[in-house]
Amino acid sequence: MGTNEHPTDDAMAARLLRAAMDRTTEELPPLPDLAGPARAQGRRRRARLRAAIGGGVLAVAVLGVAGAAALPAGSGKAAGVDEVAAAPSASAPAQASTSPSGPPPPVHIEPSPGESSMAQLPPAERIRQESFQDQAVAVLQDLLPESVGTVQRTDLAVRQYQATKDGSTFTVIFSVRPTSGSGDGQRVCVEVKGQTCRTATLPGGILATAATNPEGDGAVTVSRVSFRYGTSDVLLYIGADSTTNTSAPVTKDQLLTLAKSPAFLGLVKTADSHPMEQKQTITHGG
Repeated sequence: MGTNEHPTDDAMAARLLRAAMDRTTEELPPLPDLAGPARAQGRRRRARLRAAIGGGVLAVAVLGVAGAAALPAGSGKAAGVDEVAAAPSASAPAQASTSPSGPPPPVHIEPSPGESSMAQLPPAERIRQESFQDQAVAVLQDLLPESVGTVQRTDLAVRQYQATKDGSTFTVIFSVRPTSGSGDGQRVCVEVKGQTCRTATLPGGILATAATNPEGDGAVTVSRVSFRYGTSDVLLYIGADSTTNTSAPVTKDQLLTLAKSPAFLGLVKTADSHPMEQKQTITHGG
């Protein structure tokens, strides 16, 4: 072939390959000053990298020679780079589903004379109970209606929580206590003295009773749901705020729905398997 003839497609592809490899490998960092086998290993890695880059560039070069005329404007390798850049990095950390601030701080309640608090627990047991409380706060906050407000744990007892909404404060009791062996773990559903109640069957055939009844002088009402789970008696109680004359902002039907939730029953199962409250005691007589 004469020197004035046009280069073949193979020759053009080879030139594109050589130019692309030179541009790419020029950007590679120089080999560190290694000795012996380490230097040889570094050279082998660089050679493998050049070969990998070359293989990819060769495919692009051949494709460019064979079909450049058929590609519309704006297509080709540039578009492919844009797609890769837009894809999320596999190593990027997943966005946390919980608030970075964590659960709300506990409410301090000063114990009454002769009453103990969680501060008196052994450190390991206190940590265990506080961890359970934090889990309970998250579940209750998610399952209770918005009318209950912000749920917080207290530092008085593992069973005691508090909810606040629009200036009102509601006592929340979530108790999973080893049963004394008597009774059925729930109060009898009797509609007397203003109390209204209903029963429902929870998953696993557990019978639960929920009630709303007047408290104090009858100006406000409280709500609760109770049932027996395993070897424990379970109670979820939402109190009223007598200072603002505000009844418990949750109905017995809402509590029954909550009690059927797998998340709530999961908490109950944990507390039943690893008790944090003392076994109930019943005193007969005066």
